[in-house]
Amino acid sequence: MNIAIYGYGNLGRGVECAVAAAPDMSLVGIFTRRDPATVHPHTDVPVYHASDLLNYKDKIDVLIICGGSATDLPEMTPALARDFNVVDSFDTHADIPAHFARVNTAAAEGGNIALISAGWDPGMFSVNRLYASAILPDGKDYTFWGRGVSQGHSDAVRRIEGVLDARQYTVPVPEALDAVRAGNKPELSTREKHTRECYVVAAEGADLARIEREIKTMPKYFSDYDTTVNFITMEELKRDHMGIPHGGCVIRTGETGWDHENKHVIEYKLTLDSNPEFTSSVLVAYARAIHKMHARGMNGCYTVFDVAPADLSPLSPEELRAKML
Repeated sequence: MNIAIYGYGNLGRGVECAVAAAPDMSLVGIFTRRDPATVHPHTDVPVYHASDLLNYKDKIDVLIICGGSATDLPEMTPALARDFNVVDSFDTHADIPAHFARVNTAAAEGGNIALISAGWDPGMFSVNRLYASAILPDGKDYTFWGRGVSQGHSDAVRRIEGVLDARQYTVPVPEALDAVRAGNKPELSTREKHTRECYVVAAEGADLARIEREIKTMPKYFSDYDTTVNFITMEELKRDHMGIPHGGCVIRTGETGWDHENKHVIEYKLTLDSNPEFTSSVLVAYARAIHKMHARGMNGCYTVFDVAPADLSPLSPEELRAKML
């Protein structure tokens, strides 16, 4: 199948790598809103301006959209789904139903198929929450993120006056994790589940006390968490904090038996060296799935809940039964 990339940041670079590793895919183009001459992919794939996209409609089986959820994907995905089969990683959880509705209308009108919110959360964590809750209906779900870099929170810190650069790590509280894994079904507040660690490079002469206060009191980002602010040099940041690791776990604790006498814990855990590269790999797997689904005559919008596991794999049903079942 022929894959194209729309947008070439961290996510787009990850998709390029993931497609190269797929035995059943070819990358036919990268489309960018920048000057194509300034984009230098790792492979020899051609780079085009985004305005040329429709000229290649017949050469693209699935378009993987590598934009941001805040402003890019709400506009891009519905617009592109009218002309292409598309996959995106829209991750603003509260807005997923509205995004789904817009994309579903556009894809159905164009006779195309779309899959939204592929990644690890939403995405792989979502699938595992569904499986676990179906298997253990008498139970409780817990999701922990980290230890890892939150790109959105890091950006929020960088926007504070006097901050030159920053990284923010989301860190699960060990005591909370231990209580959940023990099957105790604790009621945990936001503050009790995660802490936040900030590593900040401040401008010379900046008011460090003000910066720390603005971080810790920032609504929606830090005010509900115990937050530690560490001021470091630019050299320390580049030496110790340039990666984009992340991960976390989804845990469901439940009970079975007539008297609820037996406890069970289901846990799905991810430890990621590169958040965008892993997300890209999920996008590529779901691009394969919707290509198969579209070939069966399906159109409109779907999520990870609607995809059969076998459609994610390049292996045949016979191979899957022999090797993985």
